[in-house]
Amino acid sequence: MNEDGNSVQLRQVKLVVENDSSDSNYHSQPGSTQTMVPEPDMKFGKDNPAFVPDTDAVEKRENGKVKKDLVEEDDFESSDEEHEDDSHKYGNAWSRGIKRLQTGIFGAFKKYNEMVWTCIYVCLLTLFMAYFIASMLYRFGDEGSIRLLVMTILLAMFITYFAMHSFFGDRITFYYYWSMIDRDTRDKIARWFHIICCILLALGAFIYVIIEIALKTPSNLISLSGMVFFILLFYIFSYNPARVNWRPVFWGLALQFYFALAILRWDPGYRAFRWLGDRVSEFLAYTDEGSKFVFGPGYEEHFFAFKVLTVIVFFSSFISVLYYLGVMQFLIRNIARFMAAVMGTSPAESLNAAGNIFIGQSEAPLLIRPFISKMTRSELHAICTGGFATIAGSVMAAYILYKVPANHLLSASVMSAPAALAMSKLFYPETRKSRTGKEVYNLASGQERNIIEAASKGASQSISLIANIAVNLIAFIALIEFLNQTLIWFGNRIGLEKPGEELSFQFLCSYVFYPVAFLMGVAEEDCFEVAKLIGDKTFINEFYAYTRLSVYIKNRENLTWYELLPTQNSSFTGDWHFSGNDIMYDDFNHTLVGGVLQDRSVVISTYALCGFSNISSIGIMLGALGAMAPRRQTALAQVVVRAMIAGNVACFMTACIAGLLYESK
Repeated sequence: MNEDGNSVQLRQVKLVVENDSSDSNYHSQPGSTQTMVPEPDMKFGKDNPAFVPDTDAVEKRENGKVKKDLVEEDDFESSDEEHEDDSHKYGNAWSRGIKRLQTGIFGAFKKYNEMVWTCIYVCLLTLFMAYFIASMLYRFGDEGSIRLLVMTILLAMFITYFAMHSFFGDRITFYYYWSMIDRDTRDKIARWFHIICCILLALGAFIYVIIEIALKTPSNLISLSGMVFFILLFYIFSYNPARVNWRPVFWGLALQFYFALAILRWDPGYRAFRWLGDRVSEFLAYTDEGSKFVFGPGYEEHFFAFKVLTVIVFFSSFISVLYYLGVMQFLIRNIARFMAAVMGTSPAESLNAAGNIFIGQSEAPLLIRPFISKMTRSELHAICTGGFATIAGSVMAAYILYKVPANHLLSASVMSAPAALAMSKLFYPETRKSRTGKEVYNLASGQERNIIEAASKGASQSISLIANIAVNLIAFIALIEFLNQTLIWFGNRIGLEKPGEELSFQFLCSYVFYPVAFLMGVAEEDCFEVAKLIGDKTFINEFYAYTRLSVYIKNRENLTWYELLPTQNSSFTGDWHFSGNDIMYDDFNHTLVGGVLQDRSVVISTYALCGFSNISSIGIMLGALGAMAPRRQTALAQVVVRAMIAGNVACFMTACIAGLLYESK
């Protein structure tokens, strides 16, 4: 009991209170049997602000007293074990014999549990390898055989890593041997390695841009000017320009550039990510069977509710299974270590950035929850920026259904992670020493007991995400429509009545974000439309912006089909004309509302919109991080708006690199 009269929580103890002591305000008397004597001004039960209801408590009455015991699960288990010893007294000889047989089998299994499971795994692996060899001999060369080969290689790498780790521990990792070198030598090696790598990477990027871009597609250099503009703008408005550490900025841009180079300009990399995107789309299509069973064969009539949102359920369940198996922890941990090593960022913010590649802005900070309360403001800013600059894998799965290029969505999710750290450290540089160490890499495994429970838990956790998406879209689209009609009414008063030029929210955004779209490298005739998409993403959310982008993508597919129609039927001309921004076919009455965007503009838009950086996400971020670290709510409120801006610009930087390296395929 504290001196100020406030009671403390009484848990894990037995509280014995006299049954006839109905008055809660009483004093101790000499010789009293009362175990706790409150002061007159104390509050008990639910009146006590520190009261925590105990659902595991069991009340029982003994000798006129109410006794409240805390019962744990182990108590039930121990009681069961006590009764097992008496099993020989019940049943006939057959039942008692079966019971002894069960006890012997389960006892042997418990004793040799590890050996039994090892034998099972070896048998399963042997059967799979036999199947793999037979499959490769029977048919090799088609897409299915390549897919099986890739899966087998990844499985072999995964099993090899964990097998060696179980035998040798951390001795198989580079970090183990690196830590054995004395600190001064490590610092000297790291310094020279960093300098040499920076020179080589910068020189390589400069030569490539001159030879492959400036001489062949000089119009792409507009995107390079956009990168320079955003960097200078952030440096000028930095929280502390004098303390900017340029190492994470340089490496963030370098990782972005070379990763985009491998995807957009290197043919094997482009085909690999194109193949991976197709496989993801194919994998997500399995959701249709579940949707059809629950909602009926006409579920696609409500495309968004019963086809798009249901994909989030399926993908969330799949990610939960990967967490249970330890795959996600393995990927996130090693990506985080790589970024921390090359960029010089702290382990906590690097781990959060790596987590943002796969999971959302509210889930990724859970990986570092115990360390949030002692982070610096720069680290908190980096965590918020990482959440704003990326999207969750489950939401990305829904965008793919809208015909958004899957390969570019995948690459954008990876590229935005280092971009977020780079822009965050430029906009809000670190001025203090981080108090988080390498212990953050010790990611806990899933608490589920089996794969079925993990899949079920992942599906259940998606309910809040789906509800959040649905209600936000309903609310914000309704508010934007109200704002649009109000602006249109005011515009009509001054003669702005021409279709496509009415005063509206999108009309204002097209002028506000026109410079941003132009600097990213969007074709001049598409800048107004892309600027509208950026406005939708910033003030509503990226989900709504991608649905509007999908209209242009589908229009392009339809127009391509129409232009190729004369090659199949000579009675069609394939001619069309503009009506404002719309496209009208000459051969039959059909209009492509909104027109089309060039492929380059679609790719740049895909990267620019790939992030949670919008107004509504500020509240989500504050709510999530504030609940994890209540003492840091003031600091979070001071950095979250800057972080949202930094997250947006990180997406723009990724789009600039995509525009710089883009070439038509």
